[in-house]
Amino acid sequence: MSIFNPPVKWLEAPHGYERVWIGIALAWCLVLSAAMPYWHFKGRQTSSGEAYAVTPADFDARVTRFVEANQVDTRSGLPVVQAPPGGDIYMIGKLWQWFPILKLKKGVEYRLHLSSFDYQHGFSLQPMNMNFQVLPGYDHVLTFTPAEAGEFHIICNEFCGGGHSTMTGLIIVEE
Repeated sequence: MSIFNPPVKWLEAPHGYERVWIGIALAWCLVLSAAMPYWHFKGRQTSSGEAYAVTPADFDARVTRFVEANQVDTRSGLPVVQAPPGGDIYMIGKLWQWFPILKLKKGVEYRLHLSSFDYQHGFSLQPMNMNFQVLPGYDHVLTFTPAEAGEFHIICNEFCGGGHSTMTGLIIVEE
């Protein structure tokens, strides 16, 4: 309860510059609403949403079989795996690394299967601006084609515990 009553006409319709700013805000909302589906389908920056339920132990076994069948080298104690061109490739996030290191061919389409063994992790492939949330219990499938050769670093952009700051991975793309 206030000491004084509000003025009789305390609520007025927007006028002058208020109407202009409301119009600008409404127009910007419409632009952004149209941009979301445009970038999803034309910009190819978001996942198609393909995912399958899988236990973390089963996915870890798939990754192990993939590494045993395709390992070509080691680097910093991690296996470097060269997948067959156009094939399925597997990567798992677990305390606190992305495993294994992938070696891919430029211009070839791959289906990257991602999952987590323990916690929710963020898969951020730099500098390609590819970001994805990886959850345990799901096999997330991302279809992508490396467009340039080089070494591309993966960082976890979702806080996952004490070793989060060291959770990195690597994808090597060759000509």
